[in-house]
Amino acid sequence: MADQPLRFAVVLSGCGVYDGAEIHEATLTLLAISRGGHVAQCYAPDIAQHHVINHLTGDEMPETRNVLIEAARIARGKIKDLAGFSADDADILIMPGGFGAAKNLSNFAVDGADCTVDDAVAAAVRAMVAAEKPVGALCIAPVILAKLFGAGELTIGQDAGVAGAIEAMGARHTPTGHAEVVIDQTRKLVTSPCYMLEATVAQIADGADATVAALVALARPGAGI
Repeated sequence: MADQPLRFAVVLSGCGVYDGAEIHEATLTLLAISRGGHVAQCYAPDIAQHHVINHLTGDEMPETRNVLIEAARIARGKIKDLAGFSADDADILIMPGGFGAAKNLSNFAVDGADCTVDDAVAAAVRAMVAAEKPVGALCIAPVILAKLFGAGELTIGQDAGVAGAIEAMGARHTPTGHAEVVIDQTRKLVTSPCYMLEATVAQIADGADATVAALVALARPGAGI
């Protein structure tokens, strides 16, 4: 009998690289999941964004937005509040990057290694790890894993400052290039740098594909996407 599709929980942090989820990373992650024959359900915390950035100018805008409502743009409205997530709902959890991971899912952008992680994000990730289910993180999102577990082998590429913060939180950083992944076998964590490196869209697709494949292999040993 053929293997059943795996269920991915895709945790988004808004919509747009400078104040939310990185759209290419999010979309290409969803594509990799779908092309592998698996299914995805998007989630986001129902909280206010840290701030709103004009993506044309890079300037902060005098308005407020909600992370769940903004993330619904990427999910075409098919998204759930992360507060209602249970580890029983998914086989794998993955977090695309974008500054929203460091501003909304955590406050790493402000406090660095002294950051905190949103309660719903922390609960979801910890529940998956406790259930021995794989968790993936792209771009800057691995800092969330470093903060939550204070251990593990992770990558954000080659940024010395962020790598130093990861190690200050107790994790080990491994430098990587495009489409390379680092796998922490103990906690079943998979990380890849994506836009933490200068990258083309094709290279981001390669990173998403590699991350999804590694997560599937952890969830279903001997299988690929």
